Amino acid sequence: MGDDSEWMKLPIDQKCEHKVWKARLNGYEEALKLFQKIEDEKSPEWGKYLGLIKKFVTDSNAVAQLKGLEAALAFIENAHVAGKTTGEVVSGVVTKVFNQPKARAKELGMDICLMYIEIEKSEVVQDELLKGLDNKNPKIVVACIETLRKALSEFGSKIVTLKPVVKVLPKQFESREKAVRDESKLLAVEIYKWIRDALRPPLQNINSVQLKELEEEWVKLPPSAPKQTRFLRSQQDLKAKFEQQQAQGGEQSDGDEEEETAAAVDPYDLLEPVEILSKMPKDFYDKIEAKKWQERKEALEAVEALTKNPKLENGDYGDLVRALKKVVGKDANVMLVSMAAKCLAGLASGLRKKFGTYAGQVVPTILEKFKEKKLQVVQSLQEAIDAIFLTTTLQNLSEDILGVMDNKNPSIKQQASLFLARSFRHCTQATLPKSVLKPFCAALIKQVNDSAPEVRDAAFEALGTAMKVVGEKAVNPFLADLDKLKLDKIKECADKVELPGGKKGAAGGGSASGDKKPAAKAPPAAEAPPKSSAPPKKSQTASANKPSAGPAKKGKPASAAGGKAKKTSDSKETTEAEISPEACEELAAAVLPATCLQQLDSGNWKERLASMEEFQRAVETMDKAAMPCQALVRMLAKKPGWKETNFQVMQMKLHIVALVAQRGQFSKTSASVVLDGLVDKIGDVKCGGNAKSALTAIGETCSLPWTAEQVVSLAFAQKNPKNQAETLNWLANAMKEFGFAGIKVKGFINNVKTALGATNPAVRTAAIALLGVMYLYMGQPLRMFFEDEKPALLAQIDAEFEKMQGQSPPAPIRSTKKTAEEEGDIMDLLPRTDISDKITSDLVSKIGDKNWKIRKEGLDEAAAVISEAKFITPNIGELPLALKGRLSDSNKILVQQTLSILQQLATAMGPGLKQHVKALGFPVITVLGDSKVNLRTAAMATLQAWVEQTGMKDWLEGEDLSEELKRENPFLRQEVLGWLAEKLPTLRSVPADLMLCVPQLFACLEDRNADVRKKAQDALPTFMMHLGYDKINKATGKLKPASKDQVVAMLEKARAVMPAKPAAPAKTGGKGSAEQSRAPSGELTNRTSEDFTDKPEAKKVRGGGGAAKKGPAGKKPATKGLKDDEDKSGPIFILVPNAKEQRIKEEKQLKILKWNFITPRDEYVEQLKTQMAACFAKWLLDEMFHFDFQRQVKAIGVMIERLNSESEATVGCLDLILKWITLRFFETNTTILMKVLEYLKLLFTMLNRENYHLTEYEANSFVPYLILKVGESKDVVRKDVRVILGMLCKVYPASKLFPFLMEGTKSKNSKQRAECLEELGCLIEGYGMNVCQPTAAKSLKEIAVHIGDRDTSVRNAALNTVVAVYNVCGDQVYKLIGNLSEKDMSMLEERIKRSAKKTPAAPAKQSAAEKTQREQPTNPNATFLRKPAQEDPGKLNQSRQNAHSDHPSIPKEFQLDLDMIEQDQRSVCELPDLVQHQLDELLEPVMIPEPKIRSISPHFDDLHSSTASTINFVISQVASGDIGTSIQALAQIDEVLRQEDKADVMSGHIDQLLIATIMQLRLINSTHLADDRVDKTDLIKLYSCIMGNMMSLFSMETLAREASIGVLKDLMHSLITLMLDSRVEDVEDGTQVIRSVNLLVIRVLEHSDQTNIFSALLVLLQDTLVSNAGSLKVSELVMKCLWRMIRLLPENINSLNLDRILLDVHNFMKVFPKEKLKQLKTDVPHRTLKTLCHTLCRLTGVKILDHLSMIENRNESELEAYLRRVVKHSGNLSGTKSDRGNEKSAHGTDDRMSKAKVSDILSEIFKKIGSKENTKEGLTELYEYKQKYSDADLEPFLRNTSQFFQSYVERGLRVIESEREGKPRIQSSSGSSGFFTSASLVVIPQHNVESSLSSSNEELKPAVYYERLKILRQRQGLENTTRPQRPAISSLLSSKPSVASSTDMLHSKLSQLKESRELYQQEHNARSGSPTRARAASPATANLDDLKKRLERIKSKRQ
Repeated sequence: MGDDSEWMKLPIDQKCEHKVWKARLNGYEEALKLFQKIEDEKSPEWGKYLGLIKKFVTDSNAVAQLKGLEAALAFIENAHVAGKTTGEVVSGVVTKVFNQPKARAKELGMDICLMYIEIEKSEVVQDELLKGLDNKNPKIVVACIETLRKALSEFGSKIVTLKPVVKVLPKQFESREKAVRDESKLLAVEIYKWIRDALRPPLQNINSVQLKELEEEWVKLPPSAPKQTRFLRSQQDLKAKFEQQQAQGGEQSDGDEEEETAAAVDPYDLLEPVEILSKMPKDFYDKIEAKKWQERKEALEAVEALTKNPKLENGDYGDLVRALKKVVGKDANVMLVSMAAKCLAGLASGLRKKFGTYAGQVVPTILEKFKEKKLQVVQSLQEAIDAIFLTTTLQNLSEDILGVMDNKNPSIKQQASLFLARSFRHCTQATLPKSVLKPFCAALIKQVNDSAPEVRDAAFEALGTAMKVVGEKAVNPFLADLDKLKLDKIKECADKVELPGGKKGAAGGGSASGDKKPAAKAPPAAEAPPKSSAPPKKSQTASANKPSAGPAKKGKPASAAGGKAKKTSDSKETTEAEISPEACEELAAAVLPATCLQQLDSGNWKERLASMEEFQRAVETMDKAAMPCQALVRMLAKKPGWKETNFQVMQMKLHIVALVAQRGQFSKTSASVVLDGLVDKIGDVKCGGNAKSALTAIGETCSLPWTAEQVVSLAFAQKNPKNQAETLNWLANAMKEFGFAGIKVKGFINNVKTALGATNPAVRTAAIALLGVMYLYMGQPLRMFFEDEKPALLAQIDAEFEKMQGQSPPAPIRSTKKTAEEEGDIMDLLPRTDISDKITSDLVSKIGDKNWKIRKEGLDEAAAVISEAKFITPNIGELPLALKGRLSDSNKILVQQTLSILQQLATAMGPGLKQHVKALGFPVITVLGDSKVNLRTAAMATLQAWVEQTGMKDWLEGEDLSEELKRENPFLRQEVLGWLAEKLPTLRSVPADLMLCVPQLFACLEDRNADVRKKAQDALPTFMMHLGYDKINKATGKLKPASKDQVVAMLEKARAVMPAKPAAPAKTGGKGSAEQSRAPSGELTNRTSEDFTDKPEAKKVRGGGGAAKKGPAGKKPATKGLKDDEDKSGPIFILVPNAKEQRIKEEKQLKILKWNFITPRDEYVEQLKTQMAACFAKWLLDEMFHFDFQRQVKAIGVMIERLNSESEATVGCLDLILKWITLRFFETNTTILMKVLEYLKLLFTMLNRENYHLTEYEANSFVPYLILKVGESKDVVRKDVRVILGMLCKVYPASKLFPFLMEGTKSKNSKQRAECLEELGCLIEGYGMNVCQPTAAKSLKEIAVHIGDRDTSVRNAALNTVVAVYNVCGDQVYKLIGNLSEKDMSMLEERIKRSAKKTPAAPAKQSAAEKTQREQPTNPNATFLRKPAQEDPGKLNQSRQNAHSDHPSIPKEFQLDLDMIEQDQRSVCELPDLVQHQLDELLEPVMIPEPKIRSISPHFDDLHSSTASTINFVISQVASGDIGTSIQALAQIDEVLRQEDKADVMSGHIDQLLIATIMQLRLINSTHLADDRVDKTDLIKLYSCIMGNMMSLFSMETLAREASIGVLKDLMHSLITLMLDSRVEDVEDGTQVIRSVNLLVIRVLEHSDQTNIFSALLVLLQDTLVSNAGSLKVSELVMKCLWRMIRLLPENINSLNLDRILLDVHNFMKVFPKEKLKQLKTDVPHRTLKTLCHTLCRLTGVKILDHLSMIENRNESELEAYLRRVVKHSGNLSGTKSDRGNEKSAHGTDDRMSKAKVSDILSEIFKKIGSKENTKEGLTELYEYKQKYSDADLEPFLRNTSQFFQSYVERGLRVIESEREGKPRIQSSSGSSGFFTSASLVVIPQHNVESSLSSSNEELKPAVYYERLKILRQRQGLENTTRPQRPAISSLLSSKPSVASSTDMLHSKLSQLKESRELYQQEHNARSGSPTRARAASPATANLDDLKKRLERIKSKRQ
């Protein structure tokens, strides 16, 4: 037992490591209890056990191990740090638990593993379990497999990574142990549930019997996908959703979603890649070139066997692919061709996306080989090309496919079309955009008309498939030329197409009806979220359901596009054939008058004119459908036709052409008839305008691109320069009107070149003007067409381009009636040359030659080829591979030359460059790792040039980029990360493959090279922007613990600066170039205005728009100036509702940059400017951001002028104003700085006046930058900043300002450090120690460090600040500052000594700044009088307002506002220093014992005075703003309360404790609950501590009865408010808190002083009913409490002071007379009051009327009348006559008693009381007189006596009352304290009152002290004449206390606390012997004799 007793004393953690197993067992048990008890998951207690948890699970004793496992499980479940132990604990579980024979141990081990997975450690757990599978002990293997199965079953395949599990599964099936095989089988079944058939390939090689068993099990499984049933800590939202579904029983709701998830697992991902390059025969390349086909076959067979592996390792397959391609393309043996194609298919399938690099080389060869007739070869080639397609995109292959569509061989065309059809099936609307589809459709339409039927059928199938995939609406525009039969055929094919549900394509077959289901269209729509929205989907469905509706109807077809396609056609043959002249005449005669036709060719021009007029009238009235357009225009062309000589007739003719084009169904055939004539007249002076109008009309109906091409070619076929010039002018104008869509530059670029070389200057000028318009649309590439022109001409072109620079093209105002052409990339319009023929094998061999000079020649030739071609197609033969080799050339000059060729290639090839990114782009990135700077620079320039053409998507797809970053080359990593950091923020989305780069990014964050680390840190926020914080944070799970901690810290920093994703590009519409330059700000302004404003903002936007339009038109400057003046007269700020809240929300959600920088970058300035645009007048905004500082000064001047008139709007824009001011702080100009500071002073004065408080958002954006300026070199600036900091405390809590100043002390600027320290000292002086945040100790340690600073001013400031602390909390300062060096400590002690000597004179010597701070607490607007924060402006307790308004004469320095104290989060130390100093001064001459408001215990004499001081200090911490401090204080108090022998020391501090608790409850309600940063578990813990404390307190009746009325009232109000707070219920365990509050309320009602609690409830009910802010629910609960008290009345009636209760009822009825009470929404208050009165009457009968003594003017009281009625009705007044007689005689006696007699008796009594000898006797007589004549009026006798005398009499009566009744005396809160609270409790007088009382029996009379009080009051400005009216003496002597609220009590407690701290040293003896007022717990034997003796003792001590 000796040993036992030894270890029993050890702490828990040491027990757990003890060598004795029993000790460990006991330790584990205690640890388990502890772990279950600790509520805070981040408690430091957990850290003690981090290293022990592995020992818990690996204990050698089986019994102890079981308990250890339980404790470990509890630790993992509850501790925040548990994740750090994952690896070692799971390893211990696997090796030491899974081999145990006890099932319980194994079960606990599994639970531990699963709990680790739940806390996000699945990867580590899985790794350890997989390692366990290699253990030799089969028990361990079985347990590991079972755990994996259980984890998968509960968490699902998204949490448990299946790939490594599937990899080791086959090995387990080979185990010799049956148990292992059986468990493996169960695991395989579980895996199959999640991934279905994806599991089959990896298990194909297991034993056939086992496979068969598995197949049988798999068949039995239900078809529905399983669901995750257990969730990670981060998946609580999913957990809630799952539980909700379980509750609703809705299992099938997410069926589709689950199926998709299940299908998402690709078997390919579960396979291990096989490396085949090293396994190839060494002589492969020789054999493949052998002449004998058998040898070639052997080589191919060897490769074919290798390529059958389903997944291949990445590598350089270039040589192998080239060899196979050669066999496919050139080998004569078809069998070998087939084998090579199979090898290529195998490579493509095995490599997938990694094969995409080689796709471009192989596809052209395969397509060409389709000419082969043999079916076997064709099938192999089809397999190969299909497999290759899946590795790349259709866009990359488009050039190759289109290249063979015109091939002469029908087989090639057929197979190409079939390949397209198969490819389309794998596409979606997103991957098959119109830009890709358009060229394919054009080629397929040609094949539709092919002579070979197989080609036509294949084309129909391809078009049908395209229609099925993207819908009719998208395809129809390209099918405009096809007739109805062919369209029907395509639709028929579309109906037959069956799109794949998964990866397989299913061509043909299937019923049409089945295909028409919307489900068939769902997959592509689902796969393409960006572009496939609901409307296209509907149109597809509609088209599919009505295949013939479009063409069948001529008027309005079902598909608009289809109808238009029918109406206007591109082909003369198919749409409108040419009509013979005879037929034309017949058609025209049918619609035109006969005279009109006859006079058309008349010789008289007037007749011809008349004919034209009739013609025009006929056309205008003609029906569109009946108008024979071709016939009409041919009639117009009839002789004289376009040779008409009369200009009037000609004008009319041209006008009619335009009319016919506009009103009829005008075809290109009709246009061809008139275009020649129109072009001929375009240059005519009189008819040119009409000709241009006609051309424009034709452009509208036949499309501008076609019209333009025809017109330009016709114009330049003529020799007339005028026509040529005007044609070009018309075209330039038409382009602006129609836009550039579909314009075929190739069609007329040569004609433009001809025009540029024309001799006529007008033609040249028109051509240059046309080029200028084209430049608006095409940009710089247009210039490349004209680089060969003469320099002079090129200069003119450049000048024209320069004019257009920066302008945006106007919005089109006309549109073609035809289906609009898809606007493609401008680069597509450029004519490109195919240079593949020029890339010969000789050139390629030259580039790869061994001699560097020949290599250089080859490169020069290649550069020349590209340069000559200007624009080239993507097909450049084998040049990519050749250039790739040169990028790694040993000769750096050649590498540089290759890079320049690649730049040239980028410009020449344009977007087609995309297909070369993999082959040529990534080798460029490799060059970035070169050691030479010039090469890296060239490589980066090349990379940028390529990205400009290709975009970023292709670079981020696949593993290539991550492979590059894997290279441990610091140069490469720096450059690539820098490049990514620049590019990623500009992208709106990125491929998911970017995630592959994250591990490399983490590696770079810890790279040895500092530059790499820097670049990685810069890139990290941009990665996070796209991938999200959670995803990247999860990726850190695979890092080592040390690395992880570092990286996670960096992630947190990056999260704060993460940029927002760029917004979707806005469509400019046609707002003109001037507006476009303002697009970003304008766009944001408009959006803001739409969201937040009504009419004012709309008006502003309209005004802005108008101004923008007038700008380009060229208004006169004078007008513009006038407009500006008008603008300036309006408001400068625009009040946008909720705009500030929106900005705060956006910053919280990181949608915008957080206002946090060292120096402001441009993006911050732009962001602020954008935000301000919505709220500031435009002219003011321009001034504020003007580069000239004088304009900015002017803007501030205007803001100062409008500050008061636009105060509301200023507050609305305050955050933006303060942010703008912070930008000004970074400027060096003193003028603007001083102006800004002037504005700030006025601004804060206004804010204080408006009761406004800064929000956290505003303060964080402004205060740190203001503090920077406190270190300014100029004194005048520093002085102003200090003043502003002082003013800031009025609108922002000092406790929150404190941390900012602490941060300022860390500055490198010594002036700033010194000033910040001085300011900290002022704050502590002014606001006490609780201003120190987060804790006083931590803050002071940091301040004390500066005592050793090198700078003298900083040292002095630090010393002054510590001295200020010393003045507040005395010697405790030494504990708070921690250890200092001897030198620093001696300096500090010396300074403290000096300050102690100077203390009396200190006020006079303080500096101006310090005075400001010292005086702040006495300022009416400072500290406790702080206005309510804006969140809760109306919640001042009405009674508190009444208290203030009743006593206007009391200076505000003595008033308290409890609400403000709470909101400022300051401790109870925060009393005005002024009071303290004056008190010392006044009390100096006469040393009077220090009084106490409460006695601490019955034996106060024996206690050391520090007890009270300690209790006061601990209680003050209960109200701390810091949750931890408060909890600690509550715990200390609870410890005292729980020990009965110690609990007595709390006596006298109960009110103080309750006030602090109420403050803390209000603080939680107003601040903590609303603050997202506060951990809600901490709040629950704080609530629990408060409730526990209160329960302990109210369980002790002696202490509970000390609670006064006012405090009880506030306590009940706080508890009821808490019960009703829904926010508490929403917090976890919140309902438990509410239940605790319920119990506490019941205990308060039962154990408090019953009189006090009754009064408190009545006053509270009155307040809640009066206050508008009071909720109906609050008053209901108060009434429920009253009902409970009423039920308890029969038991408590004898202990109640009924006079007091009836007074409160009377007061209630005064505020709420019967009529007013009935007007309330509910009648419950009325009924409650009636019930109370009836119950009292029932219990006391007629005696109740004797308890109305405290009511003044009883006759006017509604209560007395009511009580009399109740008593009468209850029969108590109809008693015996004798009773009534007695009663009457009693009244008669009273009436008969003469006033003179009463006066004599009372005068005698008061004389006795005034004499020293007979005091006790006089008081006894007065008490007995008062008992006998309860309604006697004593007021006249006390009116002229001092306040001290009244107080003394009242106390004496109370002492006698308590002695006689044998009950505890009423406490000070309802005694003298109660009296003084009615006068707002003036602190100093109260102390003097008590002091005078304590020595009233000595030589000094009360009058002496009264005189001293009078002097004191005069010094304080409290004139005796204006002092608050005292209550009537009748109420005083009948023990009538006024209700002291907790605010008043707080004032008293605060002053006591402050004095007890600060006067500790000086008044030690006085305190220890100080007498107290009558104590609550004094023994019954105590009497006045004892009191006298004790006073004698004190006096002798003091002498």
